[in-house]
Amino acid sequence: MSARRSLIFAAGVAWLLEHLVPFGRLLLYPFTLLATWVHETGHGLAGLATGGVFQKLVIYWDASGYALAGGGVGWRQAVVSLGGLWAPPVVGAFLLAFVKGPRRARLALLALSGLMLLTLLLWVRSPAGYISVPLTAALIAWVAWRGSGERRVFFAQLIAVTLALDTVGRMVGYALSTTATVGGKDQKSDVVMLADAVGGHYVLWGLVVIVVAMALLAVGLWSAWRAPRSAPPTARARASRR
Repeated sequence: MSARRSLIFAAGVAWLLEHLVPFGRLLLYPFTLLATWVHETGHGLAGLATGGVFQKLVIYWDASGYALAGGGVGWRQAVVSLGGLWAPPVVGAFLLAFVKGPRRARLALLALSGLMLLTLLLWVRSPAGYISVPLTAALIAWVAWRGSGERRVFFAQLIAVTLALDTVGRMVGYALSTTATVGGKDQKSDVVMLADAVGGHYVLWGLVVIVVAMALLAVGLWSAWRAPRSAPPTARARASRR
């Protein structure tokens, strides 16, 4: 199966599970938790990148969560807020652009699994996280090592597509909200904290977040879909084995 066909298949499977298949959303639930992990890890890594701390990562069974990260004010807090908002589209776009064949799919899946296990050891601090993160990491690693080439490509693209759907679904609405429900309690949304940190109206910042996220996914889809450049026969043969 070509990368293009695999992408279409992954998108079709995700859409069918989301809208038509009975209990399809339940089957997608692990991917929803994965999207939450990506979001919260984005907050935490952004906190470290700005010279702050990443103390813990909490995931709840309702797919909400939070990262206790940061420690700075002004633009540093803004970067931490953006790190979570843009993490799912960044990871989704990267997978779409990078996974051109089985070898790259294996590398991407192993890197994702390894990062999940690293966060489990260092920062995950909730029952749902203790269960969902290692199980998901183990599944991703199993597909990377034991799955056929086509299955590796399909699974990597399915993760990318579900992150894209999460961006279009949950994140777009969340980027224009003033509150977030985390563990059953309401708190300020990321975009409100972003506006508080650097000024401006939260709706304006929400629109900026949405436009950038959609642009990232568009670039990822374009890169995944575009035909490879022509190459000499030997080069094409090597590329087909990647």
